[in-house]
Amino acid sequence: MATVLSVSGSPSVSSRTNRLLRHLDKRLIAQGHEVIPLDVRTIPAEALLGADFRHPAIVEATELFARAGGVVVGTPVYKASYSGVLKALLDLLPQYALTGKTVLPLATGGSTAHVLAIDYALRPVLNSMGAAHIVQGWFTLDKDITAHEDGSLTVAPATTEALTQVVDQFSAALGRTPLLAAAG
Repeated sequence: MATVLSVSGSPSVSSRTNRLLRHLDKRLIAQGHEVIPLDVRTIPAEALLGADFRHPAIVEATELFARAGGVVVGTPVYKASYSGVLKALLDLLPQYALTGKTVLPLATGGSTAHVLAIDYALRPVLNSMGAAHIVQGWFTLDKDITAHEDGSLTVAPATTEALTQVVDQFSAALGRTPLLAAAG
């Protein structure tokens, strides 16, 4: 099975996006994949905003992307686009950091007005980074995610069904995507 890097692009500690990703990670693990979580908010701001390519946290993140066969990228949507902290990380990765990788883009937000943020904001960046295959993503409304004080998560039934389908498609695609030589 594949190694999957599960990237949360939320700047918030109590993020619905982060909790949803960790919830979906469990399904990928149950399907036999190794899942490595990466919360971009844990990378020091001075490394991200100062474009410090040699900072140990940036070097480690770059190595995690290189190691992964698949990448799940989750982000809250702010002002019709993905988060700034995610953008800062993607800008510091090598140009073709996603070459040969299968990618699943996910987004959360408060309004269906932002549903196209995956296709018009995030997908072009992932494509420009060389992703071999970007599977159908999914936008989840904040109201469909309930985070409980005990750390558990409840996802609306229709949303659970849709997310199960996209995660399963991603999982299946991981086995079919040929590894391409890194562009250089």
